[in-house]
Amino acid sequence: MDIESPEKLIELLDRHAYLADEGLATAAFLALKMGRPLFLEGEAGVGKTELAKTLATLLKAPLIRLQCYEGLDAAQALYDWDFARQLLHLKAAEAAGITDVSRLEGEIYDRRFLIARPLLKAIETQPSVLLVDEIDRADDEFEAFLLEVLSDFTISIPELGTVSAKTPPVVVVTSNRTREVHDALKRRCLYHWLEHPSFDREVAILLRRLPDCTETLATQVARTAERLRQADLVKPPGVAETLDWTEALLTLGAKELDPGLAAATLGAALKYREDVAHVLGNGLLSHA
Repeated sequence: MDIESPEKLIELLDRHAYLADEGLATAAFLALKMGRPLFLEGEAGVGKTELAKTLATLLKAPLIRLQCYEGLDAAQALYDWDFARQLLHLKAAEAAGITDVSRLEGEIYDRRFLIARPLLKAIETQPSVLLVDEIDRADDEFEAFLLEVLSDFTISIPELGTVSAKTPPVVVVTSNRTREVHDALKRRCLYHWLEHPSFDREVAILLRRLPDCTETLATQVARTAERLRQADLVKPPGVAETLDWTEALLTLGAKELDPGLAAATLGAALKYREDVAHVLGNGLLSHA
């Protein structure tokens, strides 16, 4: 798909109910045009992962997601051999009377026994969108390995040779900034920090994503969410939480937000007991 400008990308994203501001659209547009990974950093729930999903949809490309976590290593991100199938193949060969060791070795390390993990799958799939989600949860060693892969999108498999991407995938790397990601990886990418949306933009997002939501309810939820983000909370609500909260309210048939209903459904927006206690104890929902 030929996207000729950031403004056109904003329009295309809007068609898929993702409302991007000019800064985010420009960063994403440049990443697409320059073939560079897009590094999105910001608090959880501000729309980083959702952007990757929406890009995959509008580009009509599969989304391949690598969820990072502590202890993630190269093998879990690249490929693995299907040992169970290899063993079955050896037993079948033995039953058939095949004893040629060289032949058997060549057969069990055939491509059909290779399980492609997200990085290899993205390199072999054209086109594709690779989402490396929450890189800040991975270890420094994996971060260095990822930098190497993103530099040329080439993977070496000792038994099979080198696999290179004919067309590199669109890459979106996200971080919740639970720790600082090394500068080397950021330098390889185009960087953008995602803030919580402005009040007007959040109202627009709620109305766009939840057609049954009234403007009154959207306005009240967005105003309350804005107030909660200014409070001293462990985890302030992001856009994802305000969407969940509004959906919960709509499920209960709400047309507007009253303090009682807001308190009863607060678990859709806040995920820590301390935050719920702080909000209720300080009357932060009294003006809902």
